[in-house]
Amino acid sequence: MPLLDIRDLSTDIQLSKSVVHALDHVSLHVDAGECLGLVGESGSGKTMTAMSIERLLPPGGHIVNGEILLDGEDLVKLPEQRLREIRGVDIGMIFQDPMTSLNPVVTIGDQVAEPLMLHRGMGKSAALKEVVDMFGLVGIPSPLQRVKDYPHQLSGGQRQRVMIAMALICQPKLLIADEPTTALDVTVQKQILELVARLRAEFHMAMILVTHDLGVIAGNADRVVVMYAGKVAEMADVHTLFAAPKHRYTDALFEALPERVAGTGERLYSIPGLPPDLTEPPPACRFAPRCRFAVAQCRAEVPPVTTIATPYGPQEFACIVPRTTPLGMPEPRDLRTTIPEVARVEAAELEAGMELSLVKDDGGHDLGAHGAGPSSSDARSWVAPTTFIPADGTPLLQIQEAVKDFPVTAGAILRRHVGDISAVAGVTVSIPRGQTLGLVGESGCGKTTLGRMVVGLDTPTSGAILFRGRRISQLRGKEAKEGRRNVQFMFQDSYASLNPRMRVRSILREPLDIQHVGSPRDRNDRVDELLAAVGLPARAAERYPHEFSGGQRQRIGLARALALQPGLIVADEPVSALDVSIQAQVLNLMKELQRDRELTYLFISHDLSVVRYLSDVIAVMYLGKMVEVGPAATVYAHPQHHYTRGLIDTIPIPDPVIERRKAKLGVRGELPSAMNPPSGCRFRTRCPMAQEICARVEPPLQPGGGHEPMPADELAAATAKAVAAGTVPHLVACHFPINGHAAADTLTDETAAPDPV
Repeated sequence: MPLLDIRDLSTDIQLSKSVVHALDHVSLHVDAGECLGLVGESGSGKTMTAMSIERLLPPGGHIVNGEILLDGEDLVKLPEQRLREIRGVDIGMIFQDPMTSLNPVVTIGDQVAEPLMLHRGMGKSAALKEVVDMFGLVGIPSPLQRVKDYPHQLSGGQRQRVMIAMALICQPKLLIADEPTTALDVTVQKQILELVARLRAEFHMAMILVTHDLGVIAGNADRVVVMYAGKVAEMADVHTLFAAPKHRYTDALFEALPERVAGTGERLYSIPGLPPDLTEPPPACRFAPRCRFAVAQCRAEVPPVTTIATPYGPQEFACIVPRTTPLGMPEPRDLRTTIPEVARVEAAELEAGMELSLVKDDGGHDLGAHGAGPSSSDARSWVAPTTFIPADGTPLLQIQEAVKDFPVTAGAILRRHVGDISAVAGVTVSIPRGQTLGLVGESGCGKTTLGRMVVGLDTPTSGAILFRGRRISQLRGKEAKEGRRNVQFMFQDSYASLNPRMRVRSILREPLDIQHVGSPRDRNDRVDELLAAVGLPARAAERYPHEFSGGQRQRIGLARALALQPGLIVADEPVSALDVSIQAQVLNLMKELQRDRELTYLFISHDLSVVRYLSDVIAVMYLGKMVEVGPAATVYAHPQHHYTRGLIDTIPIPDPVIERRKAKLGVRGELPSAMNPPSGCRFRTRCPMAQEICARVEPPLQPGGGHEPMPADELAAATAKAVAAGTVPHLVACHFPINGHAAADTLTDETAAPDPV
């Protein structure tokens, strides 16, 4: 008998004058010690399934049908008191955002000790002793001191570890992790997932892992449930699902991955439209309005659940036109030729992009969309540029030895200067017009600080940032006003960067009003043009930010950045919080606008797979220093710096075999303090090849790496050769680069760097 058995579960949310059917007859199970992955777009029902298990539903939410059996006990029928006991002891929960889940005015030690005091009757001192032991188990440094800290005093990764400690403190039978690593960079994400896997094995817990990241699922789940619009679309063992998915929705999720087309110049496949309005879900197949392969039967009948046998167990799917071949293999015929003429026209309209149709309930709240997709121009093919340096060789943006130090003070009155945080330490890089520089690194490496200096939000401590040959920090008066128009910022959190009290029209008009661009009528016309450019209808201008999905808000953020027709856009993690299908839409849109308007991007991200797809050149930062720069395809395929290699190895790959093979690879250890960075090479404290010279001498950034700085004439010759070839030189700051002779001489069987996966 499974540990958790969900049978025919339906959950509704009562709104003011309508009902959202969030879950519709969901059935699944989790065995003891098993990790079950729940996958799907935002709004598919993943989190609602987890919340239904705990019976922690939003206001108006209630279970209308089905059973949730935990060790044979039906949680649906339990009284609240018994349910509280089970929540605290038998079921643990890791929430998506630990900062909003932790009480900011209570120490983390007291918060983690609370379940022990409530459910086990322990005294506070005994409970805190257990907490210290648990903090050590989850890898929180100096646990005895940390129990007295407040949540704001911890990093994002440490707060997530506190959430894990709180979920595990009573050693539950079932652990539910709801997007536990969404806001973390890839190295911290890997550490957290490895920690959870180790503790799960140690405590022999079952686990439900909720995520939209297929790479995370590939490396951690035993079985996978793919959800769409409140229903189970497909269920199978992780190896079966990733090798041969059957449901067309699962197939489309794989198609939208950046890894599939990186380096080919092709557009990302973007699933047209959005999930349906669940106040009135489609009567037949819920994915049919967005499916390339839908036939008339799909729009008329609810697809039956089909079960087939595989070497790893049963595979269940509800699809009338399932995929017939494994991933990566062409199907024997184009199934779309079977679509009747009317349906074929509808599919073509969806693929070209239909106008967004916002759906409201009777109270005026946005609940979803029908047929929302990219703009009609989004369906045009895009060809990757073959060169990085334009004909005149003039860069649009030049960053020259940029340094940014933030002073650290002590004392409430005297404010004594006690040190400096070295956020950016001598960075030099340039971006020609119409190209994209991808800036990569862990949280705390200085990426965002560099971006803020480029747009003028921070002033460099030393060095220069030039836009079209003029220093941004020295522009005054009319020139400064013009400079601000030409360089715009696209923020990571689109919701936090949009004024919730302003309609979209006012948000997009604001920069036009400030800069006195045209007449009021011209500005309104410009707003309509901007919305059309980012694939939103004109009527979206009269709505508020909270009435849009995350992907739509990111489109609004891009429209605002485009309002003043800038030459350069600094995009800071613009797709990090989006699921794979919406991410594909935004990335395709950014490429299309770049092609049509000759935009230049500084694209900041910790996800090398996304950066590889969008960028012409990749620059890798570590603790304020540039450690590797080169053509995107070259840096990704043949990294020279051990930090770059570690970042690539850390990226979750949507392949269970590869993920398990590289489980021990990647960047290890903690990022050193930027207030007291290591001497010499700043990466040496985490580098598998570090030697004595790495502590004494800072390696120069140059072709091939090495100990001695390359003579100026040789460096100039190497740069000129690269420019003549239509590319940029591949530079690395490492004494012992991966493919260098010095590195090869020092490798042994025990310390050899792993081959690229």
